[in-house]
Amino acid sequence: MTNTRDWNATAYGRTAAPIEAWGQKLMDRLELRGDETVLDAGCGTGRVTEELVARVPRGRVIGVDGSPSMIEQARERLGERADLLVSDLLALELAEPVDVVFSSATFHWIGDHDRLFAGLFGALRPGGLLLAQCGGAGNIAGVRDALAVAMADEPYAPHLAGWTGPWNFAAPDETVTRLERAGFVDAQAGLHDEPVRPGDPHEFLATVILGSHLDRLPADLRDPFVDRVLAELEPPVTVEYVRLTMSARTPTAS
Repeated sequence: MTNTRDWNATAYGRTAAPIEAWGQKLMDRLELRGDETVLDAGCGTGRVTEELVARVPRGRVIGVDGSPSMIEQARERLGERADLLVSDLLALELAEPVDVVFSSATFHWIGDHDRLFAGLFGALRPGGLLLAQCGGAGNIAGVRDALAVAMADEPYAPHLAGWTGPWNFAAPDETVTRLERAGFVDAQAGLHDEPVRPGDPHEFLATVILGSHLDRLPADLRDPFVDRVLAELEPPVTVEYVRLTMSARTPTAS
């Protein structure tokens, strides 16, 4: 399973400030000389990518996203300062290996982490760094409980029944095992909580969380479905994010 649907990039830009802030904070863990080639795996609208560009003034940034509208906005923001392309990360092909793979809020949309990590391992030079964060075990538990109720209701059930959803919220231990299986060394992973209280819960859920669900519904049922999910959540709505942060390196050349 992967998720390369086209997102509403404009709405995402209005609602995703907390998620982009996590990406900025994660980037502070990068120790860069300034001449590296960095892959931003799941670059979205390019806001975090823009900071990566600033941190490698003598290097190069490649931004990849599966959503054409996200890449379009990233191009408007970054112009020629980064190489941007639309691609499924599971099918990514780069002309040359990179020094760093950076990713924030993307990997949980990809079901096959073994295949993902194997591909990213192949994209890195010897001694290269992977630093990433995504939703982890226990992520958005309250919203998922509300979803289970809403998905079983008419008139939504015929469109959503039997679907397990678009996410892969992995645990740290299985993530380390998968990274090592792909060939990485010095693999580490951990969880931490990042609760978010969105200013506009309807737009936030519709844009950031429920897009894959809404794609499966007729247009006239989409807003009512979001409202049905919200009806199961206690106000003020708090989304209980659990972030999985991982880091690993490729072995240095012998």
